[in-house]
Amino acid sequence: QGLLAESGGGLVQPGGSLKLSCVVKASVFRSNTLGWGRQAPGEQRDVVARITIEDTTTYADSVKGRFAISRDWDKSTVYLEMNNLNPEDTAVYYCTAGVGPGTYWGQGIQVTVSS
Repeated sequence: QGLLAESGGGLVQPGGSLKLSCVVKASVFRSNTLGWGRQAPGEQRDVVARITIEDTTTYADSVKGRFAISRDWDKSTVYLEMNNLNPEDTAVYYCTAGVGPGTYWGQGIQVTVSS
């Protein structure tokens, strides 16, 4: 839906893994840095992973070493592989395009980590 369409959220046990997908409008996909952000209840919304048009990746300290972002140019899709999840990762996750004030944000999908 819209420019960004996320899928793949759900419930996972601590220590488990989950992979999110986001289909991006082609013109937006090819022209922007893509990313994933998240917002937990009562917390600010932050970007946790980004990937540039040159496939350079960056991560927030909270997810570095556990999450991996990638993009498929043929499918116009960006992915977020999440590993070794803990309850603090519970949040609504959003696909993003662009950086700074002009960033696009998707509708968001729920990821819950609970035993």
